[in-house]
Amino acid sequence: MDRQPVPVPTRPRARRQSGRQSGRRWSALVGTAVPLALAAALAPAALARPTTAASTAATRAGAYAAGLPASRTAAAANPGNPLAGRPWGVYKGTADQAWAPYAKATGTEKTLLGKIALRPRSTWFGAWTSDADIHAKVDKYITAMSGGDPNVLVQMAVFRMRPWEHNACTRLPTAAEQSSYKTWINRFASAVGAQHTAIILQPDGPFALCAPGGSKVPSRLIGYAARTFAALPHTAVYIDAGATDWPSDDPVKAANILTPASIGAVRGFALNSTHYVSTASEVAFGTAIVNELARRGYPGKHFVINTAQNGAPFRWAQKRTSNFDNSPVCTATMRTRCVTLGIPPTTDVASTRWGLGATDRARAAAHVDAFMWYGRPWLYMQADPYVKSRALALARTTPW
Repeated sequence: MDRQPVPVPTRPRARRQSGRQSGRRWSALVGTAVPLALAAALAPAALARPTTAASTAATRAGAYAAGLPASRTAAAANPGNPLAGRPWGVYKGTADQAWAPYAKATGTEKTLLGKIALRPRSTWFGAWTSDADIHAKVDKYITAMSGGDPNVLVQMAVFRMRPWEHNACTRLPTAAEQSSYKTWINRFASAVGAQHTAIILQPDGPFALCAPGGSKVPSRLIGYAARTFAALPHTAVYIDAGATDWPSDDPVKAANILTPASIGAVRGFALNSTHYVSTASEVAFGTAIVNELARRGYPGKHFVINTAQNGAPFRWAQKRTSNFDNSPVCTATMRTRCVTLGIPPTTDVASTRWGLGATDRARAAAHVDAFMWYGRPWLYMQADPYVKSRALALARTTPW
């Protein structure tokens, strides 16, 4: 594997996230505590409101108030899109690292922090939550995020593989670790049940390519999770395939990540989870992966792109620090090769608002289910803890 474009964390990511976001006291949706004028200003698109009584109640609770996906135009362009045409849950409460600082803030600071806190984001779940506790944690999270409405889309990222990141290049999971992984996945899935969910499966996917001896054991375990989640009635699974700059502009390598991980069983794949590449580049790269997968006998795959941190995009080779995961945030006067918030979460991916060219808009309309926020640039090393000064700088310098 070409290891050059691999961010080198100072310590294992799973350890850095241990104990974060317990799931307690999270509110399901943005409600009366959020000024609707502010929330409306943050929304990237109009919500195609559901018609059931339960989901109408969710809308009354303010589901439309937070940057949700939405236009009927987007749904029409991609009629099979499982993420379109429904409200997306937004969590709030002291258990969410981004919410508490927003709730305590006032004035301009509150407005800025709201650009993060009021938008749909994916919570990461991993080995820092035990096999015994994962069902209860996921159940509480879904209940809080959805308000008990199964039509509300709940977003999650599953980062359960052990070993992972650079450790995945030095050893394979033991028999006990493999068994534990499957138990954890099964209990996670049982908690999800019939809820509408979008799951980003195993961020930093290219580490699967460096398994010792070319082993497919990690990929097969990810495939087990992919098939288990895909068997749920309303869960859309997107397996992480890296980014345009990792594995470097190589759709064949990206497909080599996805194929043994059961890409044939799921909706598609995810790009840019922890990198900062431009949305246009990811649209083009993802389309090339779609074509490569079709060539291998997996036609019609779709993908999602993380836009949480690519408002001033740059590639691995353009990094300004060796601490890639914690790359510098943009300042008021510097808006290139730095980190700032990108396109707000939306399924209206082909809108001219996002500055994509005609070719990329057409590609996005055909293949991209959503621009989502499953990266966390407001956290130290994209993991833990929350850094308020970083969050404020991200919000202050975003072009969106």
